[in-house]
This record gives sequence, C-alpha cells and structure tokens, in this order.
Amino acid sequence: MTGNEPPISATSGPTAAPPTCYRHRDRETYLSCSRCGRPICPDCMTPAAVGQQCPECIGEARRGTPAARTALGGRISVHAGIITRVLIGLNALAFLAQSTVAGLTDRGEMVAGPVLGRFPDGGGSSQLHGVATGEYYRLLTSAFLHAGLLHIAFNMFALFLIGTQLEQLLGSGRFLTLYLLSALGGSVFGYLLAPANQPSIGASGAVFGLFGALFIVGRRLSVDVSQIAVLIGINLVLTFVVSGIDWRGHIGGLLTGAVLAYAYAYAPRQHRDAVAIGASLAVAAVLVVLVVLRTASLN
Repeated sequence: MTGNEPPISATSGPTAAPPTCYRHRDRETYLSCSRCGRPICPDCMTPAAVGQQCPECIGEARRGTPAARTALGGRISVHAGIITRVLIGLNALAFLAQSTVAGLTDRGEMVAGPVLGRFPDGGGSSQLHGVATGEYYRLLTSAFLHAGLLHIAFNMFALFLIGTQLEQLLGSGRFLTLYLLSALGGSVFGYLLAPANQPSIGASGAVFGLFGALFIVGRRLSVDVSQIAVLIGINLVLTFVVSGIDWRGHIGGLLTGAVLAYAYAYAPRQHRDAVAIGASLAVAAVLVVLVVLRTASLN
C-alpha cells in the first residue's frame, strides 16, 4: 500500500435495499414467516406459537389438519343444523303455497289411487289420479304438505329439536338421507296398507323416523334413552287414539329411520361411508320394490 492510495471505507460500495413484503412489494419489512422464511408485513402476518406465519402457510396448515368429528363421524361445524333449518323452511314455504295455489294439496297428497279427481288443469276435466297411476312424486311431496297450522307447528318443532342433534352427530349427508328416506318409508307404508282413496299428508313419517334414529343413536352412545322411549310411546298412543292420524305413515317412518340409524351408528369406523351408502341404497331399493308390487296389485 502506497501513501497515495485512499483509505478503505466501511461504507463504500452499493447499499443493499431493505426487504419488502412478498405480498405487498411497496412495503418495507424486517419480519419474516417463521415457517417459510419469506418477508411479510404486519398486515399479512398471523401470530403463531413460535413467531408469525404468512397466509399461505396458515392455509396449508389448516388443509392438512383433519376436521373435528363427532363419535359417529359427523363433522363439527359452526354451520351445524343448516340442513334442519332448510327442511323447516321448505315445509313452511309449502304450507304457505297450499293456501295460495289452487289444487296444490290435492295434487301433492299421498293417495294410492286410482281415484277420480277434478283439478284446476285449465279444462276442468275429471281424471284418474294417485300413485298407482304413475304419480310417484306424491310419495315425497306429501311429506312437505300439512293439514293445518297445529299440524305443521308440531312437526316443525319436533324437527328442530331432534334434527339439530342428529344432524351434528351424523353429518349433513347422512342426516338428509335419513330424513328423506324416512319420509318416503312412511308414504310407502301408507301406500301398501291404506285404502286406495284415502289421502294422507304431513312430515310426521319423517319426524317419526328421527324419533327412531335418536333412540338408536342414544343406545349406541350409551346415554339414557328412557325419555326418548317415553316420547315415542306417547306419540304412538296418540297415533292410534286420535282420529284422523295416519298410523301407517308413522310406523313406516319409525321403522325406516331406526333401520338406517342402526346401520349408520354401528358401522365400523374405517368402513363408515361405505356402510352408510350401501344401507341407504338397500333401504331405497326395498321401498321401490314395495311400490312396484303395490302398484301392480292396484292395476
């Protein structure tokens, strides 16, 4: 080193630019994600057990965490009971439509048939109607129609109390399947045994299916089911004592719901979905066969 050379300065050379948030390039930051190491600004960080994490790492961790489930496989969610509320809403809308749409109850009620009926079809002509004439939709639409305010109030109150519990325990898919097949089971039982010209409406078959399911699920979870048994007993007594109640729909719904709940609740954990699908299809197939046989006998 000669005396003519300038001294070396610690500040000589280009200064490094400060890091910026990888999501907001205009924001300087000295924070970084403790998981991936990328720089993040305070608006993007989420406090973690150690340090802070970026939105992508938080999302990846959530996707890799199994959803919390009940003992019977139902997913624990803040939206628990949504299917129950939707079903109540559909029943309420159908009840309102009954008072505004002419002939809706006659067209949607469960009647075996063939019966001669006059409906507002434009021409006013009398036609043969009923499930036996090919109007199979009646087996399900009848479960959303009601005979009066007291009728729908009781059914919807029971649906809200029992449905919310079962939906969380079983999960939305199995609960909805249980409800609809119980409703169908009640209608099919009525189709088999009721006089050909006797109409029937109401969600009682589906509600009785929930009664039966709650009893089976309670036994599976080793809880006291005595109150449920008493509730079922009282309603069965009323079914046969009070005039105008279709006992066939109640019994059919109760049996269908209990059978499905048994399959859902006692299925091995590792084969829970397969058993649920198989049992649901098997019950549906049995109901279809019964409908076909009854239709053949009426025609």
